[in-house]
Amino acid sequence: EMKTSKKSGNVAVILAGGSGSRMRGTVADKVLEPLAGMPVILHSFKAFLESGQVSEIVFVCRDEKQKRAICSALKTFFPDYRKAISVKFARGGAERQDSVLNGLAEISDKSALAFVHDGARPLVGAENIVLLAAAATRDGAAVLASRVTDTIKRVPPSGSTVKIKPADLERSRLWAMQTPQVFAAADIIAAYEKVRKNKVRVTDDVAAYVMDGAKISFVENLRPNPKITVPEDIAYVEFLLNKIS
Repeated sequence: EMKTSKKSGNVAVILAGGSGSRMRGTVADKVLEPLAGMPVILHSFKAFLESGQVSEIVFVCRDEKQKRAICSALKTFFPDYRKAISVKFARGGAERQDSVLNGLAEISDKSALAFVHDGARPLVGAENIVLLAAAATRDGAAVLASRVTDTIKRVPPSGSTVKIKPADLERSRLWAMQTPQVFAAADIIAAYEKVRKNKVRVTDDVAAYVMDGAKISFVENLRPNPKITVPEDIAYVEFLLNKIS
């Protein structure tokens, strides 16, 4: 069911991802691979659509070919999508952080919330997006995260894994970051512009955001939301999808 969400002004920036080098050449483009009959990236699109929390979606694509493929998939699977949501495209950059900034630049309403989401996480679910919107509205910024259940050890600065004395990390304090990560658009744009100016490398949006002392709230995701990185992941995610639906 399509909720029309033109009212909110909020935006989802969906990263369609780079070359997918870890897919070992078996898959031309992981976000376009079929998952339960529909391209991986459209599962995220559908979750945002169903959540009713955004009125605009920006796909950040690696090239023109990927953009055309997403356009044509949208027409096939969501023929009426234009009535419910406005869709834009941006070009990816050298690093993830460049891609995010390119996507954020396309946002119409910089005072709205920006959800930055990895298109390779198709199991995000509309209900998580609703919870994130509420938390970000209340607290200024929110991220989908899960508690770490494994025992995590830290290796010495050398990075060596041979005959080392690993350090213990307190598991109760460790959380794994997922996406979406949600901020006031103007704030995350300012954070990333500062990161670019200072030539810092960050692995996620939260790192860029908190670098200047800003604070963020965690929204615990109790459902699996894995990132597709290797070919086997697609079968695993399909299995999870059948289990939850």
